[in-house]
Amino acid sequence: MNIIIRLLSAFAVSASAFTTVSSMVLAEGVPTTPQQRTEQRICSFDPVADLLPTPPNQPPNQPTNSPLSYLAQQGFIQNPNGDWVCYVNDPKKESRSYTLFKVQQIDGKVVASSFLENGSLINGQDNRSLDLFMMLIKNHTNATLGNRQSIRRYLSAFMSLVKQGKISASPRGYLFDSPSRGFVSYYPLRGGQIQGTAITIDINMLRKITLK
Repeated sequence: MNIIIRLLSAFAVSASAFTTVSSMVLAEGVPTTPQQRTEQRICSFDPVADLLPTPPNQPPNQPTNSPLSYLAQQGFIQNPNGDWVCYVNDPKKESRSYTLFKVQQIDGKVVASSFLENGSLINGQDNRSLDLFMMLIKNHTNATLGNRQSIRRYLSAFMSLVKQGKISASPRGYLFDSPSRGFVSYYPLRGGQIQGTAITIDINMLRKITLK
């Protein structure tokens, strides 16, 4: 009987030691400090620019109370007329840049455009366009999280169909959010410096954001 008790005690000690060692091994395999993740700005296609702080954007005598001023943190520049634009360098022509995104306030609406120069999206433009559109929808409409997820799927499918050539450029708009009267369209550009087409959303500004 004493032998059995001693064997059980020895087994318990061995099991306890094995559990302690296993816990130490698992603990060593899990990093104690989470890795920092650098978020990429929507209007930044230069890896060096992503590492630099946001430059001063506000020119002299320019109003500072724009409800779209947070776009400066995404690399956008405000034009004297109040529009927020994103310029990118032309990879095919040295010393040339062109407008890739534009966000405007027009009669109580937010209108955001993603330009397809010569009808083509550049690398990463579809995802950045979607991120821009969803940022505006989150900040300026009353759409719930569930609604925003549905809207994102809708707009993602729309851009995918544009890329596949299954949606022809036309003035027609497609309703994606009834409360904000949100429409998305894919249309040809008439004149101007950019040749090609644009994907545009327009939404009613139902909610004001608090500027800091």
